[in-house]
Amino acid sequence: MQFASWCGITLLALVAVCHAGDLPDAPSATARAAAVAAPVSPSIAVSATAAVSATAAPLSRGEAPVIDKKFLTLAIVSTGSTFADSYTTLFARENWLAGKQGVCNIETESPYLYGTHPTVGRAYAVASAKSAGSAFAAYYLRRHHSKLWSLPLMANSIMSLQGVGQNLKNCN
Repeated sequence: MQFASWCGITLLALVAVCHAGDLPDAPSATARAAAVAAPVSPSIAVSATAAVSATAAPLSRGEAPVIDKKFLTLAIVSTGSTFADSYTTLFARENWLAGKQGVCNIETESPYLYGTHPTVGRAYAVASAKSAGSAFAAYYLRRHHSKLWSLPLMANSIMSLQGVGQNLKNCN
């Protein structure tokens, strides 16, 4: 239970960092833009001003990019926790192959996904499918401007970290 609490606190800290804004522009960047905007010839001034304003706009209609630092950070945390869950799920198979008694030697949490004695290929195929599915759902929701776009990634992370905690507690 203590491990699950620490994982939850870590996840919340990482999510809080994801919501931080971007760094401000350096003063030297605005000085260079002002120097470029005031050339000698009026025809060059129009083209230079248009070039500076075209590079300053992130996207048309003021939209933010779909994949940014927040999205990538949450996707990495989600994928990492999912693969950690699959890795620790394989402890049950190792215990079963070694003939250990008194520790978990079958998958009990989700045998419908992994099987009772999960193989390495199946465990990582499940992790890949879960990671890709949650990332695609988050991408789809974010692209369609849903405020709940991070929910699939966070839910996948929380469920996977719970599985990691249970596997470390019961199978080691």
